[in-house]
Amino acid sequence: MIANSLYWTTADLDAMPDDGGWLRHEIIAGELFVTRAPHIRHQGAASKIHVRLEIWSEETGLGRSFETPGVIFTPTDAVIPDVVWVSQSRLERGIDAAGHFTVAPELMVEILSAGEQNEQRDKSVKLKLYSRYGVQEYWIVNWQLQTLEIYRRTDAQLQLVATLLAGDQLTSPLLPGFSAEIDRIFS
Repeated sequence: MIANSLYWTTADLDAMPDDGGWLRHEIIAGELFVTRAPHIRHQGAASKIHVRLEIWSEETGLGRSFETPGVIFTPTDAVIPDVVWVSQSRLERGIDAAGHFTVAPELMVEILSAGEQNEQRDKSVKLKLYSRYGVQEYWIVNWQLQTLEIYRRTDAQLQLVATLLAGDQLTSPLLPGFSAEIDRIFS
């Protein structure tokens, strides 16, 4: 996180020079968050989740899965989650001309990066953000501890409903018939 008194917007991000993909720039409530390219195991867990979601999506035709898409809720709330799943209806009406989501995908997935600030951003700041904009389910994946926390929308907010460990099966009422072994996400 960069500490400053500026109120950042997506227009500020558009004006930044291209860094070649080494840094991820996100804005939450006008605050700029900059993180480095993630650890390879972080990327591995994200890829495995994405592949499993995309295979299920192709089989059911219910939606699509994407890795590291831009999600622009407002000019002052713009993030790059690790993985999302979105229904066909939201996908059809929720993409801007630049290919960014302008509606909340039903499922957001964040893989924790090392460091207290990164963890606090994903477990608190993004949890509140995703809750506010209507995300139905939020998965927080810890590749180091090999756990997956599931937050589901209950009473208009995302609440923790399960923490999955090695040996558990990942399922969701949002994704009928979807199943993934937690062990295989981290193998």
